[in-house]
Amino acid sequence: QVQLVESGGGLVQAGGSLRLSCAASGSDFSINAMRWYRQAPGAQRDLVADISRSGTTTYADSVKGRFTISRDNAKNSVFLVMNGLKPEDTAVYYCNADIFRLRTLTNYWGQGTQVTVSS
Repeated sequence: QVQLVESGGGLVQAGGSLRLSCAASGSDFSINAMRWYRQAPGAQRDLVADISRSGTTTYADSVKGRFTISRDNAKNSVFLVMNGLKPEDTAVYYCNADIFRLRTLTNYWGQGTQVTVSS
């Protein structure tokens, strides 16, 4: 089995920064694309950013120029650096990954980490 565990959420004032981390644990697996999603109260879960295994990135328009996604393949980890945070960035942030294990590609989710931006 594989698990994704996020860390780094918290409370920050508008204009501040946070760095989210997500690490995959388990055995005998490899990771393809990795992503960050977020879900605000009463809203749908939206894609924030994704990164391919080779490092190609895409971002939601709402975070372009403020957020940066990166990964460390050796550590099976993905990161999200969030600068210039706004109150509308408040949400639970989820790590997501396509993981190849036992000849099967499966999509995994982390448990989520709360990010709260105060005005």
